[in-house]
Amino acid sequence: MSTSKSYRVAVMGAGAWGTAFTTVLAGAGSQVTLWARRPEVARAINESGHNPDYLSDIELPAGLRAESDPAAALEGADAVVLAVPSQLLGACLATWHIPSSAKVLSLAKGIEVDSGLRMSQVIERAGIEASRIAVLSGPNLAREVAEGQPSASVIAATSNETGLLLQQMCHAPAFRAYTNSDVIGSEIGGTAKNVIALAVGVAVGIGVGHNTQASMITRGLAEISRLGEAMGADPHTFAGLAGMGDLVATCNSPQSRNRTFGEHLGRGRTVEEAAALSRGVVEGAKSCYSLQALARQHGIDVPIVDGVVAMVSGTATPIEIGNALMSRTAKPERT
Repeated sequence: MSTSKSYRVAVMGAGAWGTAFTTVLAGAGSQVTLWARRPEVARAINESGHNPDYLSDIELPAGLRAESDPAAALEGADAVVLAVPSQLLGACLATWHIPSSAKVLSLAKGIEVDSGLRMSQVIERAGIEASRIAVLSGPNLAREVAEGQPSASVIAATSNETGLLLQQMCHAPAFRAYTNSDVIGSEIGGTAKNVIALAVGVAVGIGVGHNTQASMITRGLAEISRLGEAMGADPHTFAGLAGMGDLVATCNSPQSRNRTFGEHLGRGRTVEEAAALSRGVVEGAKSCYSLQALARQHGIDVPIVDGVVAMVSGTATPIEIGNALMSRTAKPERT
């Protein structure tokens, strides 16, 4: 499927997910410019059609242009896709000049540590109207998307017009985009799944079986849902692509950086060693702190998130956290 109009889209961030998403946009018929922070990466993409740093074996779309100058990448864009790590987004937006009519789609999944803001709020803080902002969330492992394997995600926006336009820009032959008005739920689901995946990775690293992993995923979803609802999210979101869908993919796939980071911890590596072995940013190791702070602010019990914070901060070992979770007071499931 291609768009009836050829839109100009700037993808700001040449990591794995930003790189993969160029294939979606090009497949939907858009003219795509990819911003890479380092000039040598932009040059290599333009000369070889491959990103030398991420997904280097994937042939990028014909006609893709890479730029290392943000202003050049953003010029004339109908839509801007933000694909930088969540903790860097605010600083980037402070120096970028987003076209005043462009729709803005966030691919970042996290909560800003210093402020506790969701990514859509960080974007709005930069002076962009809420009606122009949308977030994308769902089971979207970068390599599988780049390979053209069938995938589906949610585009959540408070403005129906923005959601529908971005849906059209992203609706490619192998990528199905659904719209949703629940920005809060989509962002909380996308953030928390990284933290739960880290915990599942720890369990895998310790050597536990599928029963334990399934239990942790399910109870992790309960934590996500409780927090999301307390923040005003639609509970149905957590049964959909931005909730259960994203959680299952991230917790079960060896491609997930967060799960792999957790596996290293479970096998006895230090946080520093696990980080050194991980390629790219492990969002869950940062967002666990801000997620815990939000939970406390809303009076929500999040024992798995608390356990991840303890492991990442070095105040408890994986075995100690596992024992603590199993020794919690028995209670009804839906509390």
